[in-house]
Amino acid sequence: MTYRQIRVIGGKGNAPGQFATSLRCLAVDAHGQLFAGGDSEIKLFDAAGRLKRRWSTSRPVLSLAVAGDGAVYAGQPGQIEIFDGAAKLVNTWRGETLLGRVTAIGFVKDGVLAGDAADRAIRHFDRTGKFRNHIGKHNPVNGFLIPNGVVDFAVDAQGVIHAANPGKHRVERYLPTGELLGHIGRFHGTDPAGFGGCCNPTNVAVRDHIYVTEKAGPRAKVYDFNGNLQAVVASAPFDPNCKNMSVAVDGRGLVYVADTVKLAVFVFEPVTV
Repeated sequence: MTYRQIRVIGGKGNAPGQFATSLRCLAVDAHGQLFAGGDSEIKLFDAAGRLKRRWSTSRPVLSLAVAGDGAVYAGQPGQIEIFDGAAKLVNTWRGETLLGRVTAIGFVKDGVLAGDAADRAIRHFDRTGKFRNHIGKHNPVNGFLIPNGVVDFAVDAQGVIHAANPGKHRVERYLPTGELLGHIGRFHGTDPAGFGGCCNPTNVAVRDHIYVTEKAGPRAKVYDFNGNLQAVVASAPFDPNCKNMSVAVDGRGLVYVADTVKLAVFVFEPVTV
């Protein structure tokens, strides 16, 4: 399996489709549209990478997710803002204790998940925002090991949560009720199949495979669900100082990676031989 870069979206600047100071998070919807969060703003790009809409948020956007009904959830310090498909704010969930710093959002059958980097855990809420349980909290270190300051996860088609635990050099699998099912990944300083440095992988996405990004040096990789490396998507395009590069994958298999220094989204497609 190999990939090639097909486009770059955004970049550093003050134009409507660019990012002035930050690019923290990505999400794709069922139509292949890309949502990108940065500069206390959400930008929506169509499947060809053209800017369609942009709107402001009350606090800096740290994470994004699009629900099945088209609602956009924006994780922020201390809260989650929920927008409808027309970018109208319809609800805000607040809570400094349970939503200290929301760096990831996802959905399970009847619930919403929020990664709280302030407490190094994933919160499980019902669809009204009522707290249900913690995920990743019940271990000897009382949470995920995140020297990079981000809790990131993705949910697969069966409702299993795949959470990056960079301090342990692995991606862990959980049920929404909090049970640890297992994990993939191992430490290795030179083998690309392993995770090197102090703390990788930093970010994760799931569709037909498990997609991760790393720092020092930055790269994107693909694994199967048994933990076998399938491809190194890319490393060369990214600024060497990148970390916490959000990754998203659409239904066409396109991989989107946020360069947090160049403030650009690099888009890669699988090459069919």
